[in-house]
Amino acid sequence: MNEQGAAGEEAAAEFLRGKGYEIILQNYGRKSGELDIVAVKNGRLSFVEVKERGYDAYGGPLLAVTKAKQNKIVSAAALYVKEKRPKFDTITFDVITVLDGKIEHIENAFTPRRMTL
Repeated sequence: MNEQGAAGEEAAAEFLRGKGYEIILQNYGRKSGELDIVAVKNGRLSFVEVKERGYDAYGGPLLAVTKAKQNKIVSAAALYVKEKRPKFDTITFDVITVLDGKIEHIENAFTPRRMTL
């Protein structure tokens, strides 16, 4: 990960902490994909993808979370749940965008077609 990406992920983690989330881990990587942040709040397990850009090129950071990227996140999330067996009531897939220092949290940014646990 590059320096800008690491700084963006740390800013996103601090932002989530400020909203009452507990950060379970950051940068969980497997062959199938990587999870930037795994967080929990009120029984909700959130897998959070962080996208940072210095400027709004090519439609901004949210468009970088393509269907292919979503599939990798879902695969990594399924492995995480199988491996760690966390307690949760619901799962969400969120995206945090960091654009020119401004942070936006999109809860339930996407829903997987299926997730085998």
